[in-house]
Amino acid sequence: MKKHLLVLGAALIVTLSGCGNSTQQEGSSSNNATNSHADMAEMNHSGSGEVPKGLKEAQNPTFKVGSQAVVEADHMPGMKGATATIAGAYDTIAYAVTYTPTTGGDPVPNHKWVIHEELQAPHAEAYKPGDEVVLKADHMKGMMGAKAKIDSAEKTTVYMIDYTPTTGGSKVTNHKWVTESELTAAK
Repeated sequence: MKKHLLVLGAALIVTLSGCGNSTQQEGSSSNNATNSHADMAEMNHSGSGEVPKGLKEAQNPTFKVGSQAVVEADHMPGMKGATATIAGAYDTIAYAVTYTPTTGGDPVPNHKWVIHEELQAPHAEAYKPGDEVVLKADHMKGMMGAKAKIDSAEKTTVYMIDYTPTTGGSKVTNHKWVTESELTAAK
């Protein structure tokens, strides 16, 4: 009987140790950056820098690649007020969209931004508010392949940025996307 209790006790310790490590890892990853969306921990804050096929570099962006700007957007905590380095500048149409993740859950309202080139089989012309589209963007878990409704559309220069959150944490690299109106000149 003592031998069985010893084996059971050892198994319990191993199981609890594994749970403890898992909880710690999950907690630390969700503390990196969050957003006004409930599932922002699922957002890919840093990216590869790869851009969608057909996206054209801006010819005369207000903020040149390599320059710095202050982020006015508050897509996630720690973004507003951060000093960003411009990693890319592209002329396109930026959409705010409402979509239901393919992984289930509640609809994500007014997600900013998905660009025209991140839509499945996009029309040549801009979509209008109320139009339905399918997303090719993979900014958040469950976004790729999700059906979405266009909330707003804006022809603009979008920027890929690198920044360190004002709330602390790791540097975010190649974050997609902020619009020109969401940046101001660094002092």
